[in-house]
Amino acid sequence: MEWIGAGSLSAWVWLLLGQGFFWRTDVRLPERRDPERWPSVAVVVPARDEAAVLPDSLPSLLGQKYPGRAEVFLVDDGSTDGTGALARELAAARGGLPLTVASPSEPGPGWTGKLWAVRHGITLARQRVAPEYLLLTDADIAHEPDSLRELVAAARSADLDVVSQMARLRVVTFWERLIVPAFVYFFGQLYPFRWVNRPGARTAAAAGGCVLLRREAAERAGVPEAIRHAVIDDVALARAVRRSGGTVWLGLADRVDSVRPYPRPHELWRMVSRSAYAQLRHRPLLLLGTVLGLALVYLAPPVALVAGLADGDTTAAALGGAAWAVMCGTYLPMLRYYGQRPWWAPLLPFTALLYLLMTVDSAVQHYRGRGAAWKGRTYPAP
Repeated sequence: MEWIGAGSLSAWVWLLLGQGFFWRTDVRLPERRDPERWPSVAVVVPARDEAAVLPDSLPSLLGQKYPGRAEVFLVDDGSTDGTGALARELAAARGGLPLTVASPSEPGPGWTGKLWAVRHGITLARQRVAPEYLLLTDADIAHEPDSLRELVAAARSADLDVVSQMARLRVVTFWERLIVPAFVYFFGQLYPFRWVNRPGARTAAAAGGCVLLRREAAERAGVPEAIRHAVIDDVALARAVRRSGGTVWLGLADRVDSVRPYPRPHELWRMVSRSAYAQLRHRPLLLLGTVLGLALVYLAPPVALVAGLADGDTTAAALGGAAWAVMCGTYLPMLRYYGQRPWWAPLLPFTALLYLLMTVDSAVQHYRGRGAAWKGRTYPAP
């Protein structure tokens, strides 16, 4: 047990100091100034059965206070709940930026539904606006009135091809408080924002809820065609742009929020499990390594502490307790960002166990032919 405690503590010392300071939450939009000329922007919103959240999100896009030309293109991807009609009603009632609602055909071979809708929206935008930038944002994302202006100013000031913000997810119910902050924490651990934002870095990622993309960079990278099969499309987009020589920035949001509720645990489970095995590139060895890594890093500290105390092994207990303390310390900034109490931090091992089970379930569903299932569609491994 001492060796397990020592291994876990060593892992946490490395994560604390050597993983891009992933646990810090101070990565916000870079310093920005208003450009002399505001570029044209097309806001592309893929939407499939989003009538429940659209009243809380779409008006925030139509109400953007942007000094240049901007239009919103909502692509109704085969909805059965009246998403398209509701979008038109909201635009007629609220006014604001011009809105175009369109419905593409069923996704072409090899395309995911979301990227097929994005492709359709970009094509319309090129015909109508000839935009210099594209704001790709999800139908459940609400933006403060100055969000678009701040994104464009940041992109112009720092000459960035991609400016992406991790939207602040909803945290209201018990299960949301337990799982959601950890979701962003784990994402940052996997893709440390400071590494992503380093010029020329190999690490590339974006957050799909809010991606401002320079149109020229999209064309140079072949987006979305080059990533048409991607289930984790935001990371794939960032990688494609970086491979083509583009610059990418990713950080946490202050003006962008998700309004989608996850009141029950199975909804959060589905959100994670639908793409977890795709993140591991559908490789069993990566799955095994992930399970063992999560066990060593997150589950071993409390096990070593409790077992050490029970057996009178003070060394094992001390090592496990120290690893657990470092773990909690790295989680506190994310809890503060989400306005949560510090006592949620010691529950992180339990949350990590849930994520471990979600990842295993993702693999099981994949081999049963139900992997990457979302809103009535199932996507095979590319």
